[in-house]
Amino acid sequence: MASKQLTGKIAVITGASKGIGQKIAVRLAMEGCDCLLVARTEQTLAQSAREIIKLTGQRIETAAVDLSSLKGCEQASGTAIRHFGHVDILVNCAGATKAGTFLDLPDEDWMDGFDLKFHGAVRLSRLLWPSLASRQGTVINIGGAATYSPNPNFMIGGAVNVAMAHFSKALSLQGLKDDVNVNVVHPGMTVSDRMQTLLETQAAAEGITVAQAKLKYILASGIRRLGQPEDVAELVAFLCSPQARHIQGVGIPIDGGATTGFH
Repeated sequence: MASKQLTGKIAVITGASKGIGQKIAVRLAMEGCDCLLVARTEQTLAQSAREIIKLTGQRIETAAVDLSSLKGCEQASGTAIRHFGHVDILVNCAGATKAGTFLDLPDEDWMDGFDLKFHGAVRLSRLLWPSLASRQGTVINIGGAATYSPNPNFMIGGAVNVAMAHFSKALSLQGLKDDVNVNVVHPGMTVSDRMQTLLETQAAAEGITVAQAKLKYILASGIRRLGQPEDVAELVAFLCSPQARHIQGVGIPIDGGATTGFH
């Protein structure tokens, strides 16, 4: 049962209509946060909001915007301030980079990957920073385990995640000056629509079935199971809690041990 440690806090969660982002929103609301859910699709956002309200009784607002543009980020940040007056927590979870072989990925796919996941996080962090600083707030960026594991079939995602890791570390140093906690979480393969798409792409590239691609990943990684969105949500909730205030500027893989080496 949630301890309601974040009662009275306001959280903005991007990519919150499904998958990891949606579970993060649920978990923060269970801790007492009122939330602004941000994603592109109004219908799925509204459904997510209804589910969280029913489950937690917290105030949940939505912003159906495209965070790959400055205008969309301004709309999202403006909606947060208009509804709540301030923001205590920002979770940048939006972003779905395309997988595929190097020669098959045009410039547009690279630009789209950086525009939504990386530039969206940078812009929202900048736009909401004054409010976060005034509230001794928290920023959690969601990167990915590809930060540590280059893959020729996942170049865009890996490059974007590395950029997110560097940005998060640098922003945490600004956070030391302004009393804002900043950390980045790197999920491994996590059960979601996104994972299904990646497995389908991998299977097509190797001429195998999706089930074979999933089993191949589990065996190669040596992990006990695939990740669940709730695993990431639990970590994010802890990093937003008072107990985690001394954790600053770190990147935390949450991949069941698939990532080897020091980091």
